[in-house]
Amino acid sequence: MGINEATKILIKHQFTNLESMGKLAEHLLEQHQVRKTKIRIEILGFFMSKTYALSHAEIENAIDPNYDRVTIYRTLKSFEEQGLIHKVLDESGTSKYALCADHCVGHKHHDSHVHFSCIKCGHTFCLDDISIPTINLPMDYQLIGYNFLVQGICKDCPK
Repeated sequence: MGINEATKILIKHQFTNLESMGKLAEHLLEQHQVRKTKIRIEILGFFMSKTYALSHAEIENAIDPNYDRVTIYRTLKSFEEQGLIHKVLDESGTSKYALCADHCVGHKHHDSHVHFSCIKCGHTFCLDDISIPTINLPMDYQLIGYNFLVQGICKDCPK
């Protein structure tokens, strides 16, 4: 089970201080059977404070500088494996990570939704309520996965 829309609203409006965010992060790690460590709590709290997908570099620049790139990468990989986050490719092919919705568990991510990349601010958002249409491939092709990225200007950027 991941973070649903109600939890996202609670996070944005009630958990604005780091201590509360840390406690919620600890609770989510526990729910997903992920060992609670300082870096995991800090990174998950950072995800919860944002409404858009984050790159490795954004995370690295925002958290305690004592953590190395490999530790951050392993943390992201662990979160992805446990259904806390999913990977999103932006328009340049850069991997970003976004919090999962309720229906993601472990290696079974249900991230079949549209991702929106803002051409002004560069943020990538999950649009969970917009489904990707069914894709009918020719008989000799097998669908393994897909990324559906829409580009435009987000609601926070001036038009």
